[in-house]
Amino acid sequence: MRVHFVGAGPGAADLLTVRAVRLLEAADVVLFPGTYLDPGVLAHVSPDAELIDTQDLDLDQITARIVDAARAGRSVVRLASGDLSVYSALHEQARRLDAAGVAWDVTPGVPAYAAAAAAVGRELTVPLLGQSVVLTRTQARSTAMPSGEALAAFAATGATLVLHLAITRTRELMAEVAPHVGADCPVVVAHRVSQPEQQILRGTVATIADAVEAAGLRQAALIMVGRTLDPASAGESYLYDPRRDRTIKRR
Repeated sequence: MRVHFVGAGPGAADLLTVRAVRLLEAADVVLFPGTYLDPGVLAHVSPDAELIDTQDLDLDQITARIVDAARAGRSVVRLASGDLSVYSALHEQARRLDAAGVAWDVTPGVPAYAAAAAAVGRELTVPLLGQSVVLTRTQARSTAMPSGEALAAFAATGATLVLHLAITRTRELMAEVAPHVGADCPVVVAHRVSQPEQQILRGTVATIADAVEAAGLRQAALIMVGRTLDPASAGESYLYDPRRDRTIKRR
């Protein structure tokens, strides 16, 4: 039996993909991250399915539940918040399933940063302001960051920064990026974006830490930093420029 890793998106029940909903409806066992998920997501699951909240389980315990269910011929969905391509522990889980001889596949989800950008109506790549997006995190009680991935180095590029798992270090991180992006650089913090408890905080590198501390945010939030978040001085894309030659050149 094949195990399905499914991106649950930012948490809202109506931001699942059609494929994800179909897999949830057909599942016999669903493992889900209770800390980050809107309970409405689980409304897509059959009432006969077994639900396993993984927030208090370690990786080996999670894998054991998956392997046991798959070997018993039960259809298994392993939900992950956001999309499996970033910060999902897909590699670690898949490696264990491979060793156990259990087949698996991946269904992508809406990433949290995309939902956050949508919530504030902003494009993260704006002509003349920023054409790159850096998805990164910081180290606190977590795995060490690779030595070459310093936040200051990313900030110096001028790319839009999306900081995951960083909300408890907001003040420290803003001090780190300020010399490179400026104290007036726009910042957006999105907490439980797309869920009923959603909070959006707007500010600058100089002011956002005060706002985060006043709101008491400690988890389930991401930080976006960049001039693209307030594109008053932006240019326009050459792709749609009326002066662009749209003649199809044939060889």
